Amino acid sequence: MLSRMAIAAAGAAVALLTGGGTWGTAGPARPQAAPAASRDASAAVRPAAAPGTAGSAEALSASPAAKPLAGKVVGIDPGHNGRNRDDPTYINHRIWNGREWEACDTTGTETDGGYTEARYNFNVARYLRADLRAAGARVVMTRYGNNGVGPCVNRRAWILNDAHANVSIDIHADGGPAWGRGFTVLEPVADGPNDKVIRKSEQFGSDVRAAILAHTPMPESDYYGSHGIIFRDDLAGLNLTTEPKVLIETGNMRNAADARLLVTTSFQEQMARALADAIIRYLTGRG
Repeated sequence: MLSRMAIAAAGAAVALLTGGGTWGTAGPARPQAAPAASRDASAAVRPAAAPGTAGSAEALSASPAAKPLAGKVVGIDPGHNGRNRDDPTYINHRIWNGREWEACDTTGTETDGGYTEARYNFNVARYLRADLRAAGARVVMTRYGNNGVGPCVNRRAWILNDAHANVSIDIHADGGPAWGRGFTVLEPVADGPNDKVIRKSEQFGSDVRAAILAHTPMPESDYYGSHGIIFRDDLAGLNLTTEPKVLIETGNMRNAADARLLVTTSFQEQMARALADAIIRYLTGRG
């Protein structure tokens, strides 16, 4: 798998990428947006890439071969948000997830050392966005910062649906038992809104599982799911999706060995490259 810098190099050929929770039937109509004081304002505006960064025009090759995702839209949902714990009234209000009522969101988990899942999820999402932009994709995220509250899990699904993403991924890290290690790919169960994308989501999930095993040191979970896969019907992000989507628990923050990886920039970049590789493989039919 090529590095992020290799994708940005002019004329580079692309072979691979080079470049704690989960969610029916028709429910209530979409509620009105949350009060401005409670919403994550960063979800509304996608900032332009700075000159010379991986997402800028200068960093992209003009060669079509170096941009396999040209014309594609990819959705990224970095789970939770950095200030969710500051507004429990908003975060705990009930939303319809496609099958049942649940809380708007949660605070997420953290390592024993206090490194939060929200921070980790956002870091991986930023690196993934840069890799995907370098490969030519237009990237839509459900939040563009880690200093806000929300948005709720149902609104996150709608943001990516409304963007008409070709594929989307929800990025998380788990808060499992301290003895348990590894990643799990969470896949949707047919539920109504997502009926037409179940088979494609399973295909994408298989690509994600293979890429993580091939390109990161994180093993399959030994406590959750089977062979790195589990099907979930109780998560808004999966129940309400209208594009192929999976949720990835990239490791267990409550496990010491996993945590040592998860908190490092090198692993976060490595995980992002693996996810980008899976997205390229899925959208281009490679591999």
